[in-house]
Amino acid sequence: MSKREEYESKTEALVTPIIEANNYELVDVEYVKEAGNWYLRVYVDKEGGITVDDCEVVSRALSDKLDEKDFIDEAYILEVSSPGLGRPLKKDKDFDRSMGKEVELKLYRAIDKQKDFSGILKAYDKDTISIEIDDGKELSFDRADIAIIRLAFDF
Repeated sequence: MSKREEYESKTEALVTPIIEANNYELVDVEYVKEAGNWYLRVYVDKEGGITVDDCEVVSRALSDKLDEKDFIDEAYILEVSSPGLGRPLKKDKDFDRSMGKEVELKLYRAIDKQKDFSGILKAYDKDTISIEIDDGKELSFDRADIAIIRLAFDF
């Protein structure tokens, strides 16, 4: 397990009781380096949408727990937020909620000179994701080849 995965896993264990006590949903935890700074991001949601006040509740409680356990070596910035419209589908519950809806996916490597696909999410398992594209054809992709998959949205 990498340091990043370890930090994410330990943070998820710390934040889960806070999330459950407030009837929120934990969408994701990520530990990433951007522009020279480390960020520990916790994405939360709830029925009807998450508010700034909800994020503050989680942030304050989690910050205290993180200070107490002190398992992250580097300096980092804690962010608690809504996953937003473009949130990636990562967990089974994300795929279950999105079944039958239009998704966009981007591959790490092109297939026939194409890396971006969109279609209706038809099936998934631990190894593959299947979508139905415009012509009614079903395409299956190995999860390991998918850089990101998320709900498609139109403006």
